[in-house]
Amino acid sequence: MGNLVGEMDDVLLEVRNLKQYFPVKSGLIQKITGYVRAVDDVSFSVHKRETLGLVGESGCGKSTTGKTLLKLLDPTAGEIIYQGTHLEKLSIKEMRPFRREMQIIFQDPYSSLNPRMVVKDIIAEPLIIHKLAAGVEIQQRVHDLLDLVGLNKKHAKRYPHEFSGGQRQRIGIARALAVDPKLIICDEPVSALDVSVQAQVINLLEDLQSQLGLSYIFIAHDLSVVKHISDRVAVMYLGKIVEIAEVDKLYSNPKHPYTQALLSAIPEPQVSGTKRERILLQGDVPSPIRPPQGCHFHTRCLYVRPECKEAYPPLRDLGSNHFAACFLAKP
Repeated sequence: MGNLVGEMDDVLLEVRNLKQYFPVKSGLIQKITGYVRAVDDVSFSVHKRETLGLVGESGCGKSTTGKTLLKLLDPTAGEIIYQGTHLEKLSIKEMRPFRREMQIIFQDPYSSLNPRMVVKDIIAEPLIIHKLAAGVEIQQRVHDLLDLVGLNKKHAKRYPHEFSGGQRQRIGIARALAVDPKLIICDEPVSALDVSVQAQVINLLEDLQSQLGLSYIFIAHDLSVVKHISDRVAVMYLGKIVEIAEVDKLYSNPKHPYTQALLSAIPEPQVSGTKRERILLQGDVPSPIRPPQGCHFHTRCLYVRPECKEAYPPLRDLGSNHFAACFLAKP
């Protein structure tokens, strides 16, 4: 696999051959007739202080990957190694200390906050659960966290519905930061926000990473946002990673036909005399219950060859830590 998982002393999280299958049941006795292969043999690493972007079409398995890494969903198979510890082997009780280390920011900043709790209670809850503060110390910690994410301590007594979408997402970020995590999974944290507010939240995440030394897995479908915030980018299609590389290399020289099609869809201002060719994919994304034999993308690929229909291409190192799962990809 080359350096797909990076140098061990610099790796915070390592994922090996991760699978998340959901059973499909039918009939009166609910017999299992198949499986939805939401995450299918995924491997990657996250380095300390790094942002790994995870992109792809809706339904490709991005969010499921994030939830499985946190063991909000138990993995079907594979390894999740956090600083040398195999999380997939841990019980609920054994997993608890690691929940402090790994947090999540959800996509919808409203439904992820309890509407019956005021802000100070929302942010204080993880402090109480993990016994990190008590009494007056909790109030001071809540005020410090609100200040850290750009909110006023007066906001502590308000309910979530009294805030704008951007402010609610800042509250969600403050809650995630309450337990001093090292890794935060950002599950499309700006997709529900206005464009102007998106920029504020992205800048906040970058500032917090610089101040606190955080690592991010940034899940999104907006490739412009991913390019701005990421150090490396992994591209998913139908539950598999088809390409992974440093952000500049991936955007300037994509190797996989699916990545090329995604990048061609990014809106860009037209410069006089230049016109970028738009790659239009034919057909629909195949069912994750019955993915095509061979390369899952061959049913929509413009460059399909006979071997693409027979075997799935391995994720090969093309040099300079640029990996692609395509028979046509060359260094």
